[in-house]
Amino acid sequence: MSGGHSTYSPKTGIGRWFDARLPLPRLVHDSFVSYPVPRNLNYAYTFGGILSLMLVVQIVTGIVLAMHYAASTELAFDSVEKIMRDVNSGWLIRYLHANGASMFFIAVYIHIFRGLYYGSYKAPRELLWILGVIIYLLMMATAFMGYVLPWGQMSFWGATVITGFFTAIPLVGEWIQTLLLGGFAVDNPTLNRFFSLHYLLPFMIAGVVVLHVWALHVTGQTNPTGIEVKSKTDTVAFTPYATIKDGFAMIVFLAMFAYFVFYIPNYLGHADNYIPADPLKTPAHIVPEWYFLPFYAILRAITFNIGPIDSKLGGVLAMFGAIAVLFFVPWLDTSKVRSAVYRPWYKLFFWLFLVNAVFLGWLGSRPAEGWYIPAMQVSTLFYFAFFLVVMPILGLIETPRRLPNSITEAVLEKNKGSGTAHPTGATASPETKG
Repeated sequence: MSGGHSTYSPKTGIGRWFDARLPLPRLVHDSFVSYPVPRNLNYAYTFGGILSLMLVVQIVTGIVLAMHYAASTELAFDSVEKIMRDVNSGWLIRYLHANGASMFFIAVYIHIFRGLYYGSYKAPRELLWILGVIIYLLMMATAFMGYVLPWGQMSFWGATVITGFFTAIPLVGEWIQTLLLGGFAVDNPTLNRFFSLHYLLPFMIAGVVVLHVWALHVTGQTNPTGIEVKSKTDTVAFTPYATIKDGFAMIVFLAMFAYFVFYIPNYLGHADNYIPADPLKTPAHIVPEWYFLPFYAILRAITFNIGPIDSKLGGVLAMFGAIAVLFFVPWLDTSKVRSAVYRPWYKLFFWLFLVNAVFLGWLGSRPAEGWYIPAMQVSTLFYFAFFLVVMPILGLIETPRRLPNSITEAVLEKNKGSGTAHPTGATASPETKG
């Protein structure tokens, strides 16, 4: 699906001259115009393009903000306020960047859950999945460091609490914390380090995204049936079919993005971050940004010692383990059937896992007291059980539904059921692609 002879043909003498020396137009044409994609892709597959768009938005707005930001504990908070009040359209750029981070994570979580539902991590796409998890890790690091930069109360105390957890790691924990902080407490060196890394990491993300897209084009795209492409009738050209669908999805997503920016720009933030950082006054309830809350709940769920491992180290290991387990998903899932569409029991457990992940996020915003603690522990147990127990065992004992012989057969069966069947499978309409 990813191979084949190039169909690009330069129309002018300058085009042929350029193509013979640097075939960049040919690469773009083969990758985004004539590239064949499965004809049954639905809107869940549009979030790769949405994520690329959001990365560009974050980089462009971030560069502009960096021109006016002062990485100093004495000036950082005021420089952000100056951007909001005195820089031309500064309020818009800042709100685009702040809310763009949340939109970025909304899109990436949908992208990840789509991959888990349709089995996009299965062979031969293991490396594609791993690169995606690396991007996710880089996003988390970038977002955490960016959250510190406004130098409000939640920024300061969030950095203090999170970096403090590294001290639980034996032997090297205090060294790692000191390296991150640039000293023994959150102060000016910390802000300088975080600003530098926050500016650098998005470009690293862009580099890994290129590798991610390259790996996708080598192995070819999965589809809702989980069946590999078997003939040309199973595919359509990326342009116009996928580009129109991706473009429409981007417009809808940007409309939601614009609603947050123009009507509720501070809804996803925390009010305490509009109070300048004060090392002598601790907020009543320290919480990270919403997209970290599930892992924050897992961190606080470990309130007991596990043999020689105390509760603090156990919480740190559980939090990082919740992310590390994603790297091993291609090998933990033992089923030979890729898509949950044909796996009734896996589909049930997947939706339970999704609800549990949202519940963990809500628990992360609650204080670690009362019934919230056992709820965090049960939800954390199910989170790990899904990957370490359900995936391996269910793949061995589950009886999947009958798979279609081809993508075309699945599309025609679906359309026949809805009364829109085509007499042949030679062409595909926008409906058959969705």
